[in-house]
Amino acid sequence: RLRALNRLQVILQHLKMSKQTDSAAEVLLEKKGGAGIITLNRPKALNALNLSMIQQIYPQIKTWEQDPETFLIIIKGTGGKAFCAGGDIRAITEAGKVGDRLLQDFFRGEYRLNNAIGTCKKPYVALIDGITMGGGVGVSVHGHFRVATEKTVFAMPETAIGLFPDVGGGYFLPRLSGKIGYYLALTGCRLKGRDVLKVGIATHFVESEKLPALEKDLIALKSPSKEKIADLLNSYHMKCTIDQEKKFALDEHMEKINSLFSANSMEEIVKKLKQDGSPFAMKQLETINKMSPTSLKLTLRQLREGASMSLQEVLRMEYRLSQACMKGHDFYEGVRAVLIDKDQSPKWKPAALEEVSDEFVDNCFKPLGNDDLKL
Repeated sequence: RLRALNRLQVILQHLKMSKQTDSAAEVLLEKKGGAGIITLNRPKALNALNLSMIQQIYPQIKTWEQDPETFLIIIKGTGGKAFCAGGDIRAITEAGKVGDRLLQDFFRGEYRLNNAIGTCKKPYVALIDGITMGGGVGVSVHGHFRVATEKTVFAMPETAIGLFPDVGGGYFLPRLSGKIGYYLALTGCRLKGRDVLKVGIATHFVESEKLPALEKDLIALKSPSKEKIADLLNSYHMKCTIDQEKKFALDEHMEKINSLFSANSMEEIVKKLKQDGSPFAMKQLETINKMSPTSLKLTLRQLREGASMSLQEVLRMEYRLSQACMKGHDFYEGVRAVLIDKDQSPKWKPAALEEVSDEFVDNCFKPLGNDDLKL
């Protein structure tokens, strides 16, 4: 019997080990040299984060943070197309329809993870190669270093699905220069390659095919300090000449963005865009008119309030908003129109900005008492 028990223990141990390196696992957590490496491994789903991935990553970061033998944490995605395209919206939608607990658990887990990254004492390096949106921004932007490549595509497209740019968007977006964060949040505008660096989302720019070498060099660093890691990243960054001469895509529009998106209300932004009448302003107006009016109002207030809050306060506020959106109509309708039926014509309720009352918006920001997010 003892032998049987031993055998069982060996099998269990083996399973535990293989789970970490099993290519079928949705997230791989490995230690190489002095580096803890997180690999998002759902290439078919563009590495979208689901609850089980979040529940594996969070405790691992906390463990590595305490481990004297771990000097840095690296996060990357597999498949070559995406770093992480966002949260697993479909699962959340299904849960919402049947009133499942996942609605609380997912956002709670995700925001706790964002906070763990934002407060991590070990240098945290995100290799944001490929599509990096929504939840993918949440597991990268709050870390010390974010390495973009020519393949990086950044966006916070939530207003198009009746949500808001969460995962700490209320913290980092209003802190970008001028009003560009407001513009990105309300329109869902996509930034590519070097532009992700120029706007301040990425800290470094390295060509995609050099990432394996960079990762190898990071792992090889002997008990590295944040400075040593920065030096290594800088050296790769300096050598990268791709798109060096390219002007920032929004360069010529920055003045307009800063004035048009500085208004205090969505109605005022719309009015300013109409008054401006330039092709750029008309294009933004067309985009904004497709978005959920409720989402637009929640987002503008989220960013205005988040501008003077700590990351923890922002995540608490965003948790309240997430729960309000889950109880509403537009999120389910947005997901239906964009991801499920793909007819791209959501029927928003209310359908106009003027119909979204200040009272309704205020209610979405109200504390949830015992149900508030605890960090």
